[in-house]
Amino acid sequence: MRVAAITDIHSNLPALEAVLEAIEASEVEEIWCLGDVLGYGVEPDACADLVRERCDVCLVGNHDLAVLGGLDISSFSEAAAVAVEWTRNNVGERTLEFLRELKPDGERAGVGLFHASPRDPVWEYVLSGEQADAGMEANPQRIGLIGHSHVALFFTRPAAGEDGQTRGAQASDGALLDLGKGDWLVNPGSVGQPRDGDPRAAWLELDTAAQSACFHRVGYEIERAAVPIAAAGLPSRLADRLYTGQ
Repeated sequence: MRVAAITDIHSNLPALEAVLEAIEASEVEEIWCLGDVLGYGVEPDACADLVRERCDVCLVGNHDLAVLGGLDISSFSEAAAVAVEWTRNNVGERTLEFLRELKPDGERAGVGLFHASPRDPVWEYVLSGEQADAGMEANPQRIGLIGHSHVALFFTRPAAGEDGQTRGAQASDGALLDLGKGDWLVNPGSVGQPRDGDPRAAWLELDTAAQSACFHRVGYEIERAAVPIAAAGLPSRLADRLYTGQ
């Protein structure tokens, strides 16, 4: 099965529309969303409507849970907390109903799905080999997809009994992974707020039969997302960072 994996949309409708257009052209069979549909941006309902309509699987992320009131936002950055409060005051009930039905982890076609990590699906950022090792130990599946860090990357380690160490790297547009051996954690990167130095929206193409994955980036009209953020009175950093991918 050929799958498109997306994550961390963060109410960025222009980025989501661009990614979905690219996904449609790729003719994948399913779309999996790893959570954080909401937060930071100012079009929560439109993004949630598209995800509900187009995605075969959707997880709930920490920002989604915060909007639902399920997380204490005192641990959020100031800008993130302000965005959560704005979203709570502007989101529709249909979106909240959709999110209430979701979980932060799951499994599909033999692939573990986690918003953040296998050992902490809500909060843990997987950015080091040590964290990845612990996550691969906690994942019942050999391959796992993760989000949350907003960085397109992968970690892998050899199968039990084989020599070698856990390795990982950021992944650029077009990077191809052979997932046929060993354990893997793969992050598609963020649709709506990339933090890996590339401002283009990110998604991952996964082939579960061929056991391969390819990273993709898609340009979009950043102004269409950034200008409304500023107009809504949200912190300027939330708009400015979209231009730099930081």
